[in-house]
Amino acid sequence: MNKDFYIELNCQQRNHEGERICGDVFIHRRVKEENRIIAVLSDGMGHGVKANMLATLTATMAMSFTQEHKDFGKIAEIIMKTLPVCSVRKISYATFTIVDIELGGVVNILEYDNPETFIIRNNEVYEPGWQCILLSAEKNRGKELRSCSFIPEKEDRIVFCSDGVTQSGMGSDNLPFGWERERMVEFVLNETRNNKFVSAQELSDRVVKRAIQNDNFLPKDDTSCAVIYFRNPRKLLICTGPPFENENDKVYADKVAEFEGKKVLCGATTGDIIAREWGKEIQDTFDFIDPDLPPVSYMEGVDLITEGILTLTKVGNILKDYNQNTIPDKGPAGLIVNLILQSDEIDFIVGTRINIAHQDPSLPVELEIRRTVVKRIAAILEEKFLKEVRIEFI
Repeated sequence: MNKDFYIELNCQQRNHEGERICGDVFIHRRVKEENRIIAVLSDGMGHGVKANMLATLTATMAMSFTQEHKDFGKIAEIIMKTLPVCSVRKISYATFTIVDIELGGVVNILEYDNPETFIIRNNEVYEPGWQCILLSAEKNRGKELRSCSFIPEKEDRIVFCSDGVTQSGMGSDNLPFGWERERMVEFVLNETRNNKFVSAQELSDRVVKRAIQNDNFLPKDDTSCAVIYFRNPRKLLICTGPPFENENDKVYADKVAEFEGKKVLCGATTGDIIAREWGKEIQDTFDFIDPDLPPVSYMEGVDLITEGILTLTKVGNILKDYNQNTIPDKGPAGLIVNLILQSDEIDFIVGTRINIAHQDPSLPVELEIRRTVVKRIAAILEEKFLKEVRIEFI
C-alpha cells in the first residue's frame, strides 16, 4: 500500500423507476498479490433484467481481462465480439469504464460510451492526456474508446458515471438536453470546494440524489456514480481477548495507548486489563438498545468498550449482508460497524487465551472462537469493502 495515501472507492446506484433490478453493474476487486485495485462500471442497453445481464457479462469480462494485463484494445475487441445481439435492435451493446490502479504507481483508465470520466486535482478538472483507441476488427471497426494513464496525487478524485446521471432531467424546462456532463462536473466541483474532504461515498451519493431530483424523483434510467478518492487513511484499532500470557498485559496496554486512531475494546476481560494497566475507570451504561447484547461502556483513551465474541459475531453478520440500504442501529454491533465503515485501515489485536465459557458445547454453533470470528470479519473487509486489515495475535 502506498504510504502517502489511502484509496477510498464507492459507487451509489438507483434503479430505473419501476424496476427491481439495476441495469448498471459496478464491480471492484483488490488484487492483493499485485498491489492493485480494479473497478468496472457497465451500463447495459435498456433497463431491467436484460440490461443487467448485458452489463454483468461486460463488467465480468472487463474485470478478468484487465486483471490479466491484456491490452486495452484487445479487451474492447473481445467484449464487443462476445456480447449477445439484441433480437430487436440487432446490436450488442453495453458501455463500460475500467479503472486499474497500481497502488503507489500508475492509474490506467479505459472507457467506452459512458459519460467521460474526469479527474479532480486542486479543485479543478485535471487533464491526464486522453488518447483515442479505434477498434479494427471487422464487426466493430471504427468504434472509439478513450484511455489515459496518470500518477495520482493525494486528494485526487476520479469520478465516473452512467448516462442515467448526465441525461437526467432531459426534456424538462430547466434541463431540455439533460444534466449534461459540464453541469454535472460543475456540481461536483462545488461539492468538493464546499467540503474539501468530502468522502467518496458522500460525493457519489450526492451526485445520484441530484440526478434523481432532476427526474422529479422518478428516474428515467438506471443511475450510477462512482468516485475514487486518494486521501489520508483513517485508522481503527479493535482489541479482543486477553493475551495468552499474563505478563504480556502491559505490552498489550502499551500497544493500545500508542495507536494513533480510534480504538475499540471488545470483551470485559480486555477492558479490565487495559483499565488496570492505565489506571483508569470504566463507565458502564445501562441502555439495552440491542436485546441480544449487553450495553456498551466507555473509558478515557478509547472510543468504545463492548462485550466480546457475541458482539463481534454480530458485526460480522451485519458486514456480510451490508448494502447501500443498510442502516446499522445504535447497538454495540452497529456502533462498531459504523466505526469500521468510517475507517480505512483496521488493525486487530487478538488475545489468544482461551475463554472456557466459549467451549461449552451447549452454546450456539455460530459462536465460534475469537480468532475465527476476527479472520472472517477481516476477509469481508478486504474483499467486500477494500479495507486494509492487519491482525496481530498476542
